[in-house]
Amino acid sequence: MTDTVASPVGQQEVRRGVTVRLEGLTRRFGNVQALDGLDLEVAPGELVALLGPSGCGKTTALRVLGGLEDADAGRVLVDGKDLTAVPASRRDMGMVFQAYSLFPHLTAAQNVEFGLRLRARPAAERRARAAEMLELVGISSHADRYPHQLSGGQQQRVALARALAIRPRVLLLDEPLSALDAKVRVQLRDEIRRIQLEVGITTLFVTHDQEEALAIADRVGVMRGGQLEQLGPPAEIYRRPATSFVADFVGLSNRLPGQLRDGAVEVLGARLPLIDAADGAGSVTALVRPESVDVVADPDGAGRVLAASFLGPTSRVTVALPDDVLVVAQVASGRLADLPPGTAVRIELATVPVALAH
Repeated sequence: MTDTVASPVGQQEVRRGVTVRLEGLTRRFGNVQALDGLDLEVAPGELVALLGPSGCGKTTALRVLGGLEDADAGRVLVDGKDLTAVPASRRDMGMVFQAYSLFPHLTAAQNVEFGLRLRARPAAERRARAAEMLELVGISSHADRYPHQLSGGQQQRVALARALAIRPRVLLLDEPLSALDAKVRVQLRDEIRRIQLEVGITTLFVTHDQEEALAIADRVGVMRGGQLEQLGPPAEIYRRPATSFVADFVGLSNRLPGQLRDGAVEVLGARLPLIDAADGAGSVTALVRPESVDVVADPDGAGRVLAASFLGPTSRVTVALPDDVLVVAQVASGRLADLPPGTAVRIELATVPVALAH
């Protein structure tokens, strides 16, 4: 049975998170295998982000969970109950998509009330709940404005408030920030996380933005070919990728030539351990993170600084090495004065595990 607790916002009663389980989900569209036996469990109150390239199945998984797509095989369980055959209207889930999908002829408050109106809730309850939700998302002062009078970020806040107004057991977010500009996207991303933690709702968040997934999620699931390649905390996904695909897809990596010998790889004079065990010997390509690369000014160095990109506290320096090898290093921005373009440098690599490209 699902418990309820008082929320700090208006002391309204909201449900605790529930467990969500996807078991062996398979979905095919013609010759395309969108889901291939996908298994996933989301803990009560947890936010899991699904990340992956286009066509990997992340949105299909969300739509099957929400009842907007039917799986060819497998089950959807929420709070231990099988919802596989239950229509979307009876799954008790809130959904927010890339398109705001607000009704243009309704005010922000009326849009938030809409789901409650469909559930035949009394007018006074609808108005109170809409006011609470608009306060929660930080735009209570815009309650009487119509969508065309709101910015994109404000419209998406209304869409989020509408999804939460019905007190859903599960919140589904499908690329909700991709239509917004960069600054608003970061602000609203942080707000979504704050609200999700405050309400305590189990959430599945689908995105193609790696920074977004790593910043917002309790766990990140990297998908490939309809399956989970790796599922874990953001720091683990980034620092300890389980496969070369994850290492190559998540974050920026240098692709550097190396030699595989005795279970390690020799790259630019450094011997580096491997994330995945590898047998044999020979030429390979190692995936090395920019933060594992240091650049040191050295008149006798074999490299030359090509360019630097200022990113605030840190900067990325691109170095050209012999044989047309380019290396990107992440350094403290205070060091840029010593590394102008044309400077002779040497490259030093941190001894951390790396993956091999395939």
